[in-house]
Amino acid sequence: MPVIQVTMSQGRTVEQKRELVKVLTRETARILNTKEEAIRILIYEVPKENWGNAGVLGLDM
Repeated sequence: MPVIQVTMSQGRTVEQKRELVKVLTRETARILNTKEEAIRILIYEVPKENWGNAGVLGLDM
């Protein structure tokens, strides 16, 4: 059973996450030649104060 973990900063809408899960499921099933029912997707949302990039905290970007 494929498990996909997505880590991203908070702020996406439920509709965006719904579409992401749908597309990741469909394309993973196609590429791996498996059933969509076998695919699990976990979304982890990280607050911007707990995210940094290139030495800059997410809140300051």
